[in-house]
Amino acid sequence: MFAPNHPRAASELVRVCRSRGRIGLANWTPRGFIGRLFGVVGRHVPPPPALTPPSNWGLEDYLQQLFGASASEIRTTHRDFAFRYRSPEHWLDVFRSWYGPVHKAFAALEAEGHPRLERDIIDLIRQFNTSGDSTVVIPGEYVEVVVIKQ
Repeated sequence: MFAPNHPRAASELVRVCRSRGRIGLANWTPRGFIGRLFGVVGRHVPPPPALTPPSNWGLEDYLQQLFGASASEIRTTHRDFAFRYRSPEHWLDVFRSWYGPVHKAFAALEAEGHPRLERDIIDLIRQFNTSGDSTVVIPGEYVEVVVIKQ
């Protein structure tokens, strides 16, 4: 998902896979929580103009573009991963420390931009939170992909 050149990455996956072999992927979707998080982060720290969004790997049409010519079959199953944290602030602390896109966004921003990004991420967490109490349970949609090489 985070490869700078998606067609080249897909081509390399196909190249190293034997005939009738399988390529397995788990990709965040654009409409799911992490896909939306990428949008929030991108409003504060825009990605390079030529960079294709990583969540495109979560779109069936895009997977067809990347793998269709080399695949005898592309199977996709939408699933949810449940993010569970003590609070929105706890989620932010963990992701700010350890999740590359969020960590790098805060590192790229001047200190005065941090509170705005924090607020926007906390707002997104609250929009997706299904816990019903002070904890955080966020369904994070992803697509499980199996590409079967011709």
